[in-house]
Amino acid sequence: MQFPESWLREFCNPPLSTAELADLLTMAGMEVEELRPVAPPFAGIVVAEIVEAEQHPNADRLRVCRVDAGPHSKDGPLQIVCGAPNARVGIKVPLALVGASLPAGDDGQAFEIKVGKLRGVESFGMLCSARELKLSEDHGGLLELAADAPLGQDIRSHLSLDDTLFTLKLTPNLAHGLSVYGVAREVSALTGAPLKPASFEPVAPGHDQRLPVVVEAGDLCGRFSGRIVRGVNPKAVTPAWMVERLARCGQRSVSPLVDISNYVMFEFGRPSHIFDLDKIHGGLTVRWAREGESLKLLNGNTIALDAQVGVIADEAHVESLAGIMGGDSTAVSDDTANIYIEAAFWWPQAVAGRSRRFAFSTDAGHRFERGVDPSMTVEHIEHITRLVLDICGGQAGPMTDWQGRLPEAKPVTLRVARAAKVIGMPVTQADCAGVMQRLGLPFSEGEGTVTVTPPSWRFDLTIEEDLIEEVARVIGYERLPATPPLAPVTARVRVESERGAHAVRHALADLGYQETINFSFVEARWEHELAGNADPIQVLNPIAAPLAVMRSSLLGGLVNVLRYNLARKATRARVFEVGRVFWRDAGVASGDDSVHGVSQPMRVSGLAYGPAAPLQWGVPDRAVDFFDLKGDIESLLAPRVARFVPAEHPAMHPGRCAAVAVDGAIIGHLGELHPKWRQAYELPHAPVVFELDLAAVQRRGVPQAQPVPRQQSVLRDVALVVADQVGHDALIATLRDDAAGLVRAATLFDIYQPAAPTADIPAGHRSLAVRMELLDDETTLTDDRIDAAVAQALARAKAAHGARLRA
Repeated sequence: MQFPESWLREFCNPPLSTAELADLLTMAGMEVEELRPVAPPFAGIVVAEIVEAEQHPNADRLRVCRVDAGPHSKDGPLQIVCGAPNARVGIKVPLALVGASLPAGDDGQAFEIKVGKLRGVESFGMLCSARELKLSEDHGGLLELAADAPLGQDIRSHLSLDDTLFTLKLTPNLAHGLSVYGVAREVSALTGAPLKPASFEPVAPGHDQRLPVVVEAGDLCGRFSGRIVRGVNPKAVTPAWMVERLARCGQRSVSPLVDISNYVMFEFGRPSHIFDLDKIHGGLTVRWAREGESLKLLNGNTIALDAQVGVIADEAHVESLAGIMGGDSTAVSDDTANIYIEAAFWWPQAVAGRSRRFAFSTDAGHRFERGVDPSMTVEHIEHITRLVLDICGGQAGPMTDWQGRLPEAKPVTLRVARAAKVIGMPVTQADCAGVMQRLGLPFSEGEGTVTVTPPSWRFDLTIEEDLIEEVARVIGYERLPATPPLAPVTARVRVESERGAHAVRHALADLGYQETINFSFVEARWEHELAGNADPIQVLNPIAAPLAVMRSSLLGGLVNVLRYNLARKATRARVFEVGRVFWRDAGVASGDDSVHGVSQPMRVSGLAYGPAAPLQWGVPDRAVDFFDLKGDIESLLAPRVARFVPAEHPAMHPGRCAAVAVDGAIIGHLGELHPKWRQAYELPHAPVVFELDLAAVQRRGVPQAQPVPRQQSVLRDVALVVADQVGHDALIATLRDDAAGLVRAATLFDIYQPAAPTADIPAGHRSLAVRMELLDDETTLTDDRIDAAVAQALARAKAAHGARLRA
């Protein structure tokens, strides 16, 4: 919401400076986001009239002008050399006198006017364009002023340039502040300065023609008012004062009829629409749209309508998008002779979100979806009509006013004791009643209570807390005492067996990964393909059409990050993310947060692509693989030991995927991206990815002291011939399953499979070389005990897996 300070002070002029007024509004909840002067500093520029204009004797594009600057031309007209194409006799323009300072340029230095000589002709000043005064970007010629501009008057005074633009950042509950008059009403309540009452003198009808209007949808429109004005002149010129105020509200001038409608919207917060009467077929009908209907809007877009959108239609087709934007077919133009002025109350819930469906927003829709006063439609049409007659002429017809169901003003009771408790400072019943009186809210008093009946322009007063807020902000937040909290502040100590999420982030960063943060709402395609989720949670109001579902996996975001980096010529990527995923079934894993039947566990996911190591000379270049990330996961989980069990995952290669198990529980998956998704997402090579349960990764064992062994361990190497289907984990677990506890470790250090089957290693078999570590904490192991323990281990391997010693 942008407006000039001068317009606000016409309705309410408190004895406050601009900065004090801005601070007052901000502290009252109407945040002043920006204060900006209408024009930058400059001086010595006055109104002047060109009385002579001759061609420069030595330049084709320059003219020698003689200008009358009133009292500043005591010795006769001043000679000015000018190159503007519109420099001609009779126009009034800004003149920078000798000694004047123009606005600072890009270098920050002000420009001072001196007597100069251009192509041999002296110039005693400078005629200015709007761009040279930093009033606009228009540099097509001199800034032409009104014909009645007083000669010699300072241009700042003539154009009211000593003004400030206020830009308010209003929350959705402050619909009553979306107009200059609404802000003035607030200023009056906050300061006690008198508010200039708005008066709307009825316009006497000059004819009796009415336009038939039928309202079919009472849940769309609660009140519909309008009148016909015949014989208007659409080519009339919008008054300069109106153009100036619209410009300072951020609205460009379009045509007098459109300008009048916009002007009243900024002045009183009343969006309205003016139809070309002769383009309406029959009467108007207010209803919900029907499937298959379409409408070409004033912005040139043609939209498809459905039953969720309100419209104004005539007997032939739809003419307007209710409460948002008019249609192109009934727009006023230079050929318009007769108009129909409409002002209505549209229910906020019938307008909210409709314009966003069509990817645009309007000032009218912004106001109607927050609530516009339904009681003033007739008065505001009278105001619009008066402006139309004054500017464009014509004859007004009688007013038509249909009223249906309007918002019901439900009384709200404020308990004074409750208000004092919530605000945190003593307030009396007289204080509360005084606030309501200053705000213009009808109220009645009881014993310790104040009951308010919200006026028609206040849609935000529905519960007791709303009234408490009004009391607090009018009394002044700066008066609230600085009360320290009474409750003791106790730090939450994390248990030793759990590390924080930041520690996990640091551990991954130490492994060479960079953290990414992605949206929790993702493309439905990612969920179907990379998470195998056929029924993801839908986002009711997505910020962008593709981001329509909540993620149940972090992998889609990481693959998208990889694509982003590859598009920018990155050849190596190692990224991770820690974030929430969203599942329909609640309570899936310990530590989940369940809200309304939706589980939101935390996950940690990573992706590696490209060379395993940065460019260097020490080792041969190779691509990152499954075992690189397996090692990273083992480092991340250490000292806990993870097992990697062959598994399947929708996003991963079926033969290069493993489930990560810790303490017998599956905590996630690791694998290479599935070839079909590598191709579908246009990746040159398949990245390796993992996704783990963050709560499981955070758990860690509490260190326990153990004495250093007093005995020396013994190592024995064995080469076992086993079938190809015998897995590493199963064989190692069997060798270590020693009842006597002598076999402390078993490590695979070599695999051998001959090119052709031999007698010792037949087809379908291979040789696994394993080093076993044996240790007795109490006594030194003898050869007999060592041989017996090894023989028992071999016997277990033979019984469980058919293993035998290689010859």
